[in-house]
Formats: sequence, C-alpha cells, structure tokens
Amino acid sequence: MSELVRLERQGGIAVITINRPERKNAFDRATAYAMEAAIDELDSDDDLRVAVLTGAGGVFCAGQDIIAAARGELGKTERRGGAGIMAQPPDKPLIAAVEGHAVGGGLELCLSCDLVVASRTAKLGLPEAKRGFPAMGGGLFRLPKRIPYAIAMEAVVTGATWSAERFHELGLVNRLAEPGAALEVALELAAEVAAAAPVAVRASKAIVRRCQEWTDAESWQNQVPFVDEVLNSADYREGLAAFAEKRQPEWKGR
Repeated sequence: MSELVRLERQGGIAVITINRPERKNAFDRATAYAMEAAIDELDSDDDLRVAVLTGAGGVFCAGQDIIAAARGELGKTERRGGAGIMAQPPDKPLIAAVEGHAVGGGLELCLSCDLVVASRTAKLGLPEAKRGFPAMGGGLFRLPKRIPYAIAMEAVVTGATWSAERFHELGLVNRLAEPGAALEVALELAAEVAAAAPVAVRASKAIVRRCQEWTDAESWQNQVPFVDEVLNSADYREGLAAFAEKRQPEWKGR
C-alpha cells in the first residue's frame, strides 16, 4: 500500500492515516487509489473489525487537492468514488478522528464514516457555495440525514464553517476530545465496537445505513438477508451460549 495512506493494525482495529501533511492531507488521484486499497484491505481482512480514519500532521483533510484539480487530476477512483471511499464506504464501521479542519471534501469524508470523534478546536463545514460551486462528494444529500434539515440547509447555502462543539450539539459528532486527543478517544470508541459480535455489527451497520432509503414496509423485508446472515452464524450461537453460561463471548467473526 502506498505511504500516501497508511493502514496499521491494533488488534482488531485498523488505523488508516492520510499521509500528505504538506498538502493538508488533500486528495489527488494517487491518494484516492491508496485510500481505496486501504478500504479494500479493511473489508477483506476478517481479523479487522472496525477502523479509525485520521490525518497526519494535526489536520484531518482539506478535501480535493486544488493544484491537482487545476491540472485535471481529481482525487477519485472509478469504483469507490471521491477520495477512494465516498461512493462506496466500507462494510465495516469506520470512525473519523478529526483534528484541525475538515472542510469541503474533508467534511464529506467524515460523512462517509459512520461515527465522528473530533477535537473541541476542530472546524467543519461545506464552504463550496462561497467559492462558486456545489459540494459534489455527497455532502449535500448526506448532511441533511445526519443533522436537522434547516440547519443543514443553512450550512450549505452560507458555506459557513462551524466548530466541532456546534456539530456535537447537532448530533453529527459523537464524541468530543481535547486538542490532540481525537485519535485516542476514537480508539476507545473503536474498542467498544470491536468488543461486539463482528457479524452482527456488519449487519446492523448495513441496515442502519440503508433504512433511510426504505419505507417502513420495505425495511421489514429488506433487512431479512442481513438478519439471516447473523442468525446462521457461529457468533450468534456463541452469543447465546455465553449469555446462558454467564461468561464473556469469544467471537469468531463468522
């Protein structure tokens, strides 16, 4: 895997680091393909249960590398889309650990994650309207699903940048951290996720992410294949046995 994006293992947790601090971790084409490779590795490795996504150098991500864009090089891939992740996020839970700024594509990268941990001093926003174009990495349709509609509309039509504390109040940021501690707090949250049954976690994420696209009637039907995978798994049987025997479960991930 390219050093533009590093994947390091800490037990069942993957730490994925965007490693372009000299460009504020902005994405060119090579970085997008490196991210896609990291996400593919996360999804294909049964030993990995959850991942934390962070940026090197005290900054999360500045989005698209404008210099690369000026030469016609967008930070996207054919399969997973913007930043190598936005159109097709991983099947396993992904937690953003945000320091510094996550604006434009940086916030859209957060919105590709399932959970967000941010430093109290971090700033987030979609400033594209101020620059003469719309956000194109999913922010315009994902942000209103994560915070109230009217507030999301204000954010995108003003191009405002708000504090992580404000986004925490709105429900986008799960946990706040002291400056410099976002990764540490994200790893604590990741450990909680990793302690749960992997098959059930993946199925639960799949249903939660899709349910806003389904009617209530469709939800009952569409959740069935995900639930059946869990009910037919060794982890399901282990969870029941561990509860009955008053012991900690030993998950197999299948």
